[in-house]
Order: sequence, then C-alpha cells, then structure tokens
Amino acid sequence: MNQNTPSYDICAVGNAIVDVLAPCEPAFLTAQGLAPGSMSLVDEAQSAALYGAMAAGVEASGGSAGNTVAGVGSFGGRAAYLGKVADDQLGHVFTHDIRAAGVHFDTPPLVDGAGTGRCLINVTPDGQRTMSTFLGAANQLTVADVDADLIGDSAIVYLEGYLFDPAPARAAFEAAAEAAHAAGRKVAITLSDAFVVGRWRDELLTFIEASADIVLANEAELLALYETEDFDAATEKLPGIVEVAAVTRGEHGSVILKGEQRVRIPAFAVDRVVDTTGAGDQYAAGFLLGLARGLSLADAGALGSLAAAEVIAHWGPRPMTSLHELAEQKGLRLHAA
Repeated sequence: MNQNTPSYDICAVGNAIVDVLAPCEPAFLTAQGLAPGSMSLVDEAQSAALYGAMAAGVEASGGSAGNTVAGVGSFGGRAAYLGKVADDQLGHVFTHDIRAAGVHFDTPPLVDGAGTGRCLINVTPDGQRTMSTFLGAANQLTVADVDADLIGDSAIVYLEGYLFDPAPARAAFEAAAEAAHAAGRKVAITLSDAFVVGRWRDELLTFIEASADIVLANEAELLALYETEDFDAATEKLPGIVEVAAVTRGEHGSVILKGEQRVRIPAFAVDRVVDTTGAGDQYAAGFLLGLARGLSLADAGALGSLAAAEVIAHWGPRPMTSLHELAEQKGLRLHAA
C-alpha cells in the first residue's frame, strides 16, 4: 500500500458535458418520445432538433463526475478531473468553470473532431429530470489521457458509469482503476443510470467485483443491477463484493452498507424541490470526501445528504452556496478527529 499522503482527495474520470436545462410539462416528454426520468444517448442531429423544441433554459457545465468534483471543491476538498472536451466554445466554458471550482483539470482538448458533449435536460414541475445526451468529444477520452501519476496522487479515483457506453472510454476507465490500485488507492464507481445498468449489467458486475472498492447508486440502479424489486435483498448482495456502498433513496435519505453494517442517513429537509439534476453527484461529493478524509460512515453520509439537499433547491447540477460553510453551520465534521 502506498503510504504517501495524496495531494488530492478525489480524482474523477468522466464525460465532460455542458448541461442545457429547461422546464417542461409531461406532455412535452410524450411528444418527444422521451421516457420520464431517463437518460438516453442521441446523435448530433437529434440533439439539435430537441434543442430547437425545448423551452428557453440555462447552460451550465456538468457531466456527472464533473459535478461531483465541483462539489468536492465547494467543500474545500482537493479534487482533480480527467475528461475530454473539444477545442470549441463549449469546451472553453467547461474548462473555465471546472477550474473556477478549484479543480485541477488539464486533459488535452480534442482537435478536429466532434464538438464538446452536451446534455439536454428537461425538468418537469415535480423536479424530475429527463436527459438526452450527445457525447461528442466526451467519448473520445482514451487510455492515452489517463494520467497515472495524477491518479496515484489521489486518495480515491471516482469512475462515472456512463463511460461504459463508448468502448475507448471504457478502456480508459479500466486503465484508471489499474493505476489507482497500483498506487494503493481506492476505486469508486457510480452506476450513473438504471438504463446504463440495463445495457451493461454483466460487464458492470464483473468490473465491480474485480476492480471497485466503493459503489454509489440510487435505489433504481441497485434494483436494476440485481434484477429484483426487493430492495432489502439487493442490499444484502452488494456488501459481498465491495468494501463500502452507498445507496440513495430520494426523500428517504440513503443507506450505507459495509459488511454487516447498515447505516441509515436521513435526507436534509428543503423548502421546495426545484431540480433534482446533480443530486446523486453532490451526494457522491460529500460522501467520498468524507471517506477520503477518514470520517465515519455516518459523518460521510451526512456530508453527502447535505450536498444533495443544497443542489435540489435550485436550478443546475453544481452548488450555488459554499458547502464548506453549510457544513460548518450544521456542525458537520469535515476532517477526522
């Protein structure tokens, strides 16, 4: 085990995406042939057509793992990111935003290829988001972009399940896990989306058993992974193949699993749910930062719950209030005693 103190708490590997968020009614989703609450991949033409039909919205740098490391930065943590953007306007926006969040990011941009990825997010009045993603340059992340020294200098490498869709990015994903373990670091994976799990269930299970130490999922993703509707049965299986797992359950909080332990974390109350985009990403930010800093499972889960509550109370997938200050106000630990 590498005993050197890491320079970074979290190094995330993910799809570098710019989000476009807009309000919609359920009828709009039906008219567009979109399954409510889903994430689907679209090509450039489909992306352009949907964008033209959407209501006026806001653009914000996103991507699941990118949102997570922005949250780590908001907590005052040390974060790094590996992801591919194009050398275009949206790529410059993404680069500026993630660096402004205090995240180390220097993956070389794609030149003379697809444009920067974008995710079109339609949000219904209940706050649920339906995502249509054009990956563009994001799925051009390759093994050559994996900085083994950077990963080895990070307590936890966090891998975004969406990278299971494009083969070159999946290879980069696997190389990152190998580099982390070679340096004695931990590997965390988020299942990302029940539809991703449905497409790659066997491959995900194989990867988790062989290479993951920590798994993050929501209830739907966990049930899809084990092809069951029995939540308790699914939670009995996951601790047998990983050290730690955290499963989020919306307003019912989350449950953290480690061996025989079951730690239930309540959700923080919010006045109004505005947009659930980024809730799981921000939960991951707090939870993983807590693990990286040696906090108890309960304390790490509380940070995750706080970050999720902050982000669902406003539009956009990244914190708008300092999570470090919120944690201090709530009396939550940010460092091990």
